Amino acid sequence: MKDQIEKLIGGALKTLDIEESNFSIEHPEDFKNGDYSTNVAMVCAKSLKTNPRELAEKIKVELEKNLPKEISKVETAGPGFINFYLSREFFTDNVAEILNKKSDWGKNEILKGKKIMVEYTDPNPFKPFHIGHLMTNAIGESLSRVVEFSNAETVRANYQGDVGPHVAKAIYGIMKKGMPEENMKVSEKAHYIGVCYTEGSNLYDTDENIKKEIEVINKKVYDKTDEEINKIYDWGREVTLEAFEEIYKLLGTKFSDGCYFFESAMAPIGEKIVRENTAGAEGNRSTGKVFSESDGAIVFHGEEYDKKLHTRVFINSQGLPTYETKEIGLTVTKFEKENPDLSIVVTATEQAEYMKVVSKAISLIHPDYESRMKHITHGMMRFADGKMSSRKGNVITGESLLRDSMDMVLEKMKEREMEDGEKEKISEVVGVSALKYSILKSSLGSDIIYDREKSVSFEGDSGPYLQYTAVRANSILNKAKDFNTDDKKEIPGEITDLEKYLYQLGEVVEHSYEKLEPHHVATYLTKLASEFNAFYGNTQILKDDNKFAKYHLDLIKAFYQTMQNGLWLLGIEIPERM
Repeated sequence: MKDQIEKLIGGALKTLDIEESNFSIEHPEDFKNGDYSTNVAMVCAKSLKTNPRELAEKIKVELEKNLPKEISKVETAGPGFINFYLSREFFTDNVAEILNKKSDWGKNEILKGKKIMVEYTDPNPFKPFHIGHLMTNAIGESLSRVVEFSNAETVRANYQGDVGPHVAKAIYGIMKKGMPEENMKVSEKAHYIGVCYTEGSNLYDTDENIKKEIEVINKKVYDKTDEEINKIYDWGREVTLEAFEEIYKLLGTKFSDGCYFFESAMAPIGEKIVRENTAGAEGNRSTGKVFSESDGAIVFHGEEYDKKLHTRVFINSQGLPTYETKEIGLTVTKFEKENPDLSIVVTATEQAEYMKVVSKAISLIHPDYESRMKHITHGMMRFADGKMSSRKGNVITGESLLRDSMDMVLEKMKEREMEDGEKEKISEVVGVSALKYSILKSSLGSDIIYDREKSVSFEGDSGPYLQYTAVRANSILNKAKDFNTDDKKEIPGEITDLEKYLYQLGEVVEHSYEKLEPHHVATYLTKLASEFNAFYGNTQILKDDNKFAKYHLDLIKAFYQTMQNGLWLLGIEIPERM
């Protein structure tokens, strides 16, 4: 509808011989001011040096000559806004469209024929799955689904750091503490490895002799010359990757086949590229090379290309590739393997400056990649209660936060008359949604204040509230299965605010892709759920004297379908009951 209105305005401007400017078409905050509003008259009045209100009246007259059936009226308001009111027929047809399209409702084709790769989560074997990985997963999975809903071939990628100092620290800890018991669960073994990593990391920072031992282990991990280290490495890598898969399953994430990338494989690829593009100590500008030697290391002087950038080491003085070099190997591998039209990488904000330098270096080697790389960052999670430990007293990891959320939901449901197995299943679905929504409701880049109690509330701004509202709608539909609507098929004249929000899903999906921000979907669904609850509270649907019952039930079906599709975009499942 927005596109149609834009064309109408363009036609009116052409008739009036007014050059088209960059005007906006928005939904007014108050539906009393129409379903759409445009500032076109105010924008054009500046260049024409005329009164915007008078120009708005002229444009309105032209628009009214060619109004489609979907628009009931056009009005001018304020200093020169033009407001459009959609017709009852439009909203009735929209409900029918939703029921007809079902799971396809809200999809668009703006990315048809495109391949989009989204890289996200990126946990490191030998380290715990921390809160940042949880955030990156929720955001990356939602962006992947928005891309998928926009008809792109969607590739989900995961880059995992299976070499580097953190691995050496964990191996040192395991060598000192010994291997865990074989009968432990995978998650328990992974936790044990995490404890060993923490101990190794602390000793690395406090004991110079142990630091040297760990650096020796780090070199041996790369060159694979030590049989004992190789054995521990292979075991630890397998255990932590398996533990990650359990978490991905819980989160509803499945990465594309062949798109698990590892630092161990990317390091030699990146190192080869860096060395091939390295000048001598005299610097890079005189030779055309991207990198240069400096004090036994290989560096990139980013500030030579952009004053906002800085110098970073790509191969250290020990001859080992750094994260930056591995990132080059990863980027080239992704483009050579999948050749995406766009490669989106999701990380925490603290990696923003680092990625800018790496991206600049890559663009100098492969200029064709520059416009096809996009880096998305998110803020930190902070806790409203200030506590940095889980309910069991442990340091919070992403997995423990998930478990805490599920346990809190289970506690809230302990009085419900359900089988224990069903309660546990529902607590899992609702607990995951509580965390995902808490992450996805905020705009990217801003820090998230996570309130544990509010996150699992069945009321207000939360994932469980959206699930509960959808379950309530479905419950009404189940009760109505035997309700006879043969003589209750009239269409109401009044248009509800619920209908005024329902049709907007497709626009929200497009906007979320254009901005690469999934919080727009979360905000929309919360408004939609609120309007449904208002409609339900003010309408007696299953009454024999309700002559609009058929339409009301279709409206609820359309609402439930929209919630299903919208929550899918957030990676949130709707349980059968709560």
